[in-house]
Amino acid sequence: GSVFFEWLYNTLLKKPCTIGNCSAIVTGMLLAYTLPVTAPLWMVLIGDLFAIVIVKSLFGGIGKNFMNPALGGRAFLMASYPVFMTTWCKVRTSLPLFGTPADVVTGATPLSFMKEGKLPDVSMADAALGMVGGCIGEVSALALLLGGIYLMVRKVISPIIPCTFVATVAIFCTFAQGFDMYAVAYELLGGGLFLGAIFMATDYTTSPITKKGKIIAGIFCGVVTCIIRLWGSLPEGVSFSIILMNVFVPYFEDWTAPTPFGFIKEKKKKKAKEETKA
Repeated sequence: GSVFFEWLYNTLLKKPCTIGNCSAIVTGMLLAYTLPVTAPLWMVLIGDLFAIVIVKSLFGGIGKNFMNPALGGRAFLMASYPVFMTTWCKVRTSLPLFGTPADVVTGATPLSFMKEGKLPDVSMADAALGMVGGCIGEVSALALLLGGIYLMVRKVISPIIPCTFVATVAIFCTFAQGFDMYAVAYELLGGGLFLGAIFMATDYTTSPITKKGKIIAGIFCGVVTCIIRLWGSLPEGVSFSIILMNVFVPYFEDWTAPTPFGFIKEKKKKKAKEETKA
């Protein structure tokens, strides 16, 4: 869907075809990972359309979008179809054959239980391996962690934002949960923390380029995620924290931009002139 809408946009507006860079494929895959397995195909296509055309193409295409296209599409679907976006498949009781829908049992995610002040009805091992309800690509924390380590070893992404993001959530939740380490573990393993921190907050276009900026962005995402999880109306806040971070990236980079060699700040120039006159 993402590739088709990018091709259609470029064709209708007579722009160079850009589907060869495969960025639309990445956007489509990331968007799919943030959706429940029960999401209907037509809703996925709407999300692809919004992500590719509205968030990415209308702002100039790859490298010019101000927010992560996949998360922009997810936020749009969350606002438009909240029932579909919060219906989680917990157990598959039969496999679909010849187009027959599978029988599924829906249930709340571990974070939903914790939001209500209850203990999750899954073990820590199930939460780590992905035997829980949730989005397609967020349930297996172990698989996401292994994928993140692979990308860091290959130097595809920097470890600064993921590590700072996850560490901030861990520290924040440790104090907010009264040093209940079981609750902290569920906060780390549940939801889209690893998916967002590793595969979305590190997007080259929408994340800071300076090291200090990356640290600030990771801390910002972690704090906003915890605020939404603990005191907001939603049990999860990773996607919204990353979108907010994307908006503030220019400020983070401006605050942390290194001073060029030999450059004298305006205040120091004025002070030097005043001393010269005196």
